[in-house]
Amino acid sequence: MAKVSILESLKNEILNKFKGESKIIFRLMYSLEENPNKGKLLGNVGGIIIKELRYKNFRFYFITDGYKLKLFNQDSLSDLLIRFVRMSDKKDQQEAINEIKKILIKLGADGFK
Repeated sequence: MAKVSILESLKNEILNKFKGESKIIFRLMYSLEENPNKGKLLGNVGGIIIKELRYKNFRFYFITDGYKLKLFNQDSLSDLLIRFVRMSDKKDQQEAINEIKKILIKLGADGFK
């Protein structure tokens, strides 16, 4: 089972924006522990893949180790970390993806803390 991590700033943003619906969103995010292949692939930067989950008009972006996700089976994914890093609506989608890629290129996965 994979481990899902959500940045504290993103948690606060979701709670402020969605109020009661935030439980549904967090459940959607934590469902990746059981099925880490969920989500639409958006890009790859140095072996780290960027994917998105959709909820209504919003996108929630997460990064994970592409090599582990591709090579290991469901039982071996215990050390896979899935980190949610950003959220956007449809109109700001490309800006958010470009920002994530820029941070990954400059700082790597540790740039999201």
